[in-house]
Amino acid sequence: MKVIQSRIFERKVKKLSKPQKAQLDEAIREILRNPAVGEQKKGDLKMVFIYKFRINNTLFLLAYAYIPEILELIMLGPHENYYKDLKNYLKK
Repeated sequence: MKVIQSRIFERKVKKLSKPQKAQLDEAIREILRNPAVGEQKKGDLKMVFIYKFRINNTLFLLAYAYIPEILELIMLGPHENYYKDLKNYLKK
């Protein structure tokens, strides 16, 4: 399966420490094993799945889109203002 990262996702990952990146990698492996593991959103975000996981006791949300054989990692961040920022990014 091919994995694609958006620019905003890449920028967020650069700010993580090595242990945090290891936890993120485990979350991505879980999504690769079962792409339907995340919650599919409705309305404006109907093509996006959200996978929730914890990094150092902080709840992180990982937005991704799945097309057969392609996994696009869209956005990563804590819950605060997450959906507003995600909608703004997808409008561009």
